[in-house]
Amino acid sequence: MKKLTFLLIILLFLAAACNIFGQTKTYPFEVKKTGKGSQSLIFIPGFASSGEVWNETTAKFEKNFTCYTLTMAGFAGVKPEADASFADWEKGIAAYIKDNRIEKPVIIGHSMGGGLALAIAADYPELVGKIVIVDTLPCLAALSNSAFTSKENNDCSSTIAKLTSMTDDQFRQMQTQTMPRLLADTSMQETVIGWSMKSDRKIFAKMYCDFSNTDLREKIKNIQSPSLILLESFFINMKPMIEEQYKNLKNTNMQYASKGLHFIMYDDKEWYFSQLTHFLSAK
Repeated sequence: MKKLTFLLIILLFLAAACNIFGQTKTYPFEVKKTGKGSQSLIFIPGFASSGEVWNETTAKFEKNFTCYTLTMAGFAGVKPEADASFADWEKGIAAYIKDNRIEKPVIIGHSMGGGLALAIAADYPELVGKIVIVDTLPCLAALSNSAFTSKENNDCSSTIAKLTSMTDDQFRQMQTQTMPRLLADTSMQETVIGWSMKSDRKIFAKMYCDFSNTDLREKIKNIQSPSLILLESFFINMKPMIEEQYKNLKNTNMQYASKGLHFIMYDDKEWYFSQLTHFLSAK
């Protein structure tokens, strides 16, 4: 009887140990790690984009840097999670940096990924070395509505219902009509449309709604790291409004591209790489 009791205790201990040590922490994104270097770069793609949007960038810098390229859950074919929010994605990226002991990475984000980079640098200033923001504003909605204020409990149900009710053909048509306003390089338009088509429609709708309700204008005053803001050429026409949005961000270098649209890494490649190289090499 004593032997049986002893065996039962051992089995229970082993089961508990397997449960504790066998758990794998999950994050709201997939990660591709490449390169070698004491300094790390974390790349966050924009809305509905794949981490592949950074392929040429990582190819250029992975000889001297360790690169972590993310694709967010539900975007570009990555398995979605049950729910998603801008705040949860921000927390997930910060947790990944902490858990993997990535020392003061440079966070590089495009579009919504730039918004995430701003939020992380503001809420977790001790984690971040530098940030690079590629065509993002702290509050996109305020660009068209100067009186915009974010809603505390934003209801995204109508947006989700509208986009999930679309057929694939209708959704593709919408993306195809939108793309020429975002990407001048026609050779890459179908690739970017394809990422949207592979994205989970509910996550697409939820994150579109959530990011449209995001306002980081006040929060960015907490950012301590040096920042490089790269903006598309059209924004030079709205310079006072742009700089008003960024007025609380200190220690920043704001630059406007001379050509192209939202996907600066494709549309003004030479300028983009020049700006990035100079910023990363600066002490």
